[in-house]
Amino acid sequence: ERDDESKRFDADAASEMKTKITMQSEKEENLRFMFDGLVMSDRVRKLFELTNGSQREVVTSQKKRGMELFQLREGDTGSSAVQVVALTTRIQQLQTHMAKHHKDNSTKRGLDALFVRRRKVLDYMERKDFESYRKVVKSLGLVR
Repeated sequence: ERDDESKRFDADAASEMKTKITMQSEKEENLRFMFDGLVMSDRVRKLFELTNGSQREVVTSQKKRGMELFQLREGDTGSSAVQVVALTTRIQQLQTHMAKHHKDNSTKRGLDALFVRRRKVLDYMERKDFESYRKVVKSLGLVR
């Protein structure tokens, strides 16, 4: 009985995420310097595409798109789910840095602190809003 309910919830959450992702992909593609929605020629648009952006611009755009998936309302940056997404993107950045610079102990310490912060937010979500906790953990592929 509980397994059926869990499977049903997972299916509902997956379909909801799919609709949000399709809505996000239907939007106009992200351009550098927040130039979305402007009318410009194809040549100029090509200059401002994210493929020509720096690593920082690409990461910022990815973080913004990930946060938009879990926002409760427009401009929401403080809800627990959005905070987990922001922390996860930062953790992924630092993990790639640590793969190259394995002796960087200060970054390792900061990375450990981010893991603890994310774990605390996830524990809070598990206590207060279990449905969104499951949705976030399932979609980000996090393990306890």
